[in-house]
Amino acid sequence: MKTYAIAAIPGDGIGPEVVDAGVEVLEAVAKRDGGFGLRVDRFDWGGEYYKKHGRMMPENGRDLIRKHDAILFGSAGHPDIPDHITLWGLRLAICQPFDQYANVRPTRVLPGITSPLRAVDGPELDWVIVRENSEGEYAGVGGRVHQGSPLEAATDVAMFTRAGVERIMRFAFGLARSRSRKFLTVVTKSNAQRHAMVMWDEIATQIAAEFPDVTWDKMLVDAMTMRMVMRPQTLDTIVATNLHADILSDLAAVLAGSLGIAPTANLNPERAFPSMFEPIHGSAFDIMGKGIANPIGTFWSSVMMLEHFGEQAAAARLMRAIEKVTGDRRLHTPDLGGTARTADVTAAVIDAIHGANV
Repeated sequence: MKTYAIAAIPGDGIGPEVVDAGVEVLEAVAKRDGGFGLRVDRFDWGGEYYKKHGRMMPENGRDLIRKHDAILFGSAGHPDIPDHITLWGLRLAICQPFDQYANVRPTRVLPGITSPLRAVDGPELDWVIVRENSEGEYAGVGGRVHQGSPLEAATDVAMFTRAGVERIMRFAFGLARSRSRKFLTVVTKSNAQRHAMVMWDEIATQIAAEFPDVTWDKMLVDAMTMRMVMRPQTLDTIVATNLHADILSDLAAVLAGSLGIAPTANLNPERAFPSMFEPIHGSAFDIMGKGIANPIGTFWSSVMMLEHFGEQAAAARLMRAIEKVTGDRRLHTPDLGGTARTADVTAAVIDAIHGANV
């Protein structure tokens, strides 16, 4: 029997609460299916580790998780530590060296959840956003000079390489091909950014020739926000830069009902390194310890992890269990307008996993 090694990194805020729930659910579905096992190793890195050691993770942290099959990540962000330190010291310190260049964020309205869009409750919103996850605006190239003086200057340079854009375009077109509509929207800003974004557009056209069965169109990012709200049914698969997709995917999650339900996969498609799976909601320190964090985003991320492992039956079973639970409004957490607690939702999903009809 195959045993998958998972590195669990809860991080900060509600991260430990939802990661613990995610591990419970993964163990339940592994037990139900019986065809594979799990070994979960926990790494308590994050803000509290930083307070003790002056860094978010140990110097050899990546070596400790490099051989794991996947990473289950909670959140990075601490009110006592600047955000750029928490992000670059933990999440990006894993994503970039492990070349997790394809960030995949599915979005749809789950049963029992009503989109704030136009009281849409159903198939009108069913997207997957592909975010370039290794370069662009988050490449980390830049600096500050003359700090504190009237001449102070700062730069953050958006770096785009042909290799980086080609591979994310090829991944996005391939993903679009695998979906029923076979339709991709390429998000850009080439009217104002006349170098890198023009290259982005040109490469999209070149890669599109490799996928003649995929229909595609192009959208400026500002107009894209309007299209997501006013014409959601015209979208399916979306590809955008690191910054643009970061923003658009948060909008997409809220349009689907809540940030608390939104999943993410940070993929290294070539599998040279472990991929990382996480909810997108962040550390949410305002509700930490209250027991009301929505674990659905972590559960859905766990579905994506199982799909990555090739455990399609287990992934489908877990997704059906999630949909059964969200369909019961008594099990909605406060972010969805309900009063359920994290433990209630977790127990209900586990019960559904072991149910006869899931």
